[in-house]
Amino acid sequence: MNRTELIIATAVVLFIAFLMGWFAHWLIHRFVRVGQGEMSDLDNMAQQLHEAEELRDQAIEYYQQREAELTNQANQTEAELRAAMDGLREARQEAEELRAYIERANAD
Repeated sequence: MNRTELIIATAVVLFIAFLMGWFAHWLIHRFVRVGQGEMSDLDNMAQQLHEAEELRDQAIEYYQQREAELTNQANQTEAELRAAMDGLREARQEAEELRAYIERANAD
């Protein structure tokens, strides 16, 4: 095989490799290509996902705010309960003192 035949054979092999690569590229894009209808479906799904994320964020914010309000209300209720229990304890103690005083006064 002389130099010219080698160059021609190499050129033919490279051209065939180029054609095979081009055909493989065309074939892959033919099967993977996204149609216009599918693209609009993807856009709709992306929009719905975005809206759902916004709703989720709003719900999380609402529940955090509501939880803070309820925690504050529970703390206030506990404080009121403690104050009422202290008042009741003092009233019982005072009632016991008055009973003891009355018993001492009746005993005399």
